[in-house]
Amino acid sequence: MWLLIYSILGDDDPNILRAEMSCGHAVDPNSLTAWCRSLLDQGQYKFFCPALKDGMTSKCGAEWSYQEVRKLAVLSCEEQLYFEETVAQLAAAEYCEYKSCPGCKTFVKRCDLTNLSVRCSICTTERGSVYDFCWQCLNTWKGHGPRSDRCDNEGCINQELEILKNCPLMNLPETEVKQCPSIRACPTCGKLIEHNQVGCKNITCCRCYVEFCFACLEVTTECLKSRPNSWFGICAKAIAPRQTSIPTWNRHG
Repeated sequence: MWLLIYSILGDDDPNILRAEMSCGHAVDPNSLTAWCRSLLDQGQYKFFCPALKDGMTSKCGAEWSYQEVRKLAVLSCEEQLYFEETVAQLAAAEYCEYKSCPGCKTFVKRCDLTNLSVRCSICTTERGSVYDFCWQCLNTWKGHGPRSDRCDNEGCINQELEILKNCPLMNLPETEVKQCPSIRACPTCGKLIEHNQVGCKNITCCRCYVEFCFACLEVTTECLKSRPNSWFGICAKAIAPRQTSIPTWNRHG
């Protein structure tokens, strides 16, 4: 099948040599590098084929391994370093809750996702006394006991909740959905996502890859069960109000 990625990226020169990917589609090294870099810039560390198939009504969607991309994209040393560092950071952010300790600057993993008070073992050992810091404001912890909203430091607020609280309302283009918050926290993993104002009301999260309805916040399959084929129409449920909490991602659920 000769439906090529380079046509999506504006590369239609028939004289350019192209490599065949594992999914059967072909692409030249420069276009492959540009496409995969654009995915990294969007926060995605997995590389998927965007070529159209089935009469150009759906995407191939096959996943390419980084090893395949590195080999066929012919990355420079600088590009390879950028790709590998970015892939590692994005993968770590997906599977671990980690931030830099304000005391020693080393990365610390948060095991209890409901507690903002996090203990740094390195600082505790070096100082000879317990050192906890706030996961939210990244200052030395002030307060007592487990907390999920804020510590006692002045100005300790959840910036993501502030964004959800103050984001403008919008009419979703090409749909019947009106006055919907323009930014949502993914109902599966909690990542903040802004509607790109293109296409239907459904968005696929770039972190957990779950598709959900931007209007009612149901997973797309559940939204469509109540009102089939309502990709561009209003949902059976009312538009979900502004979110006042960030969903916690249960990666093993």
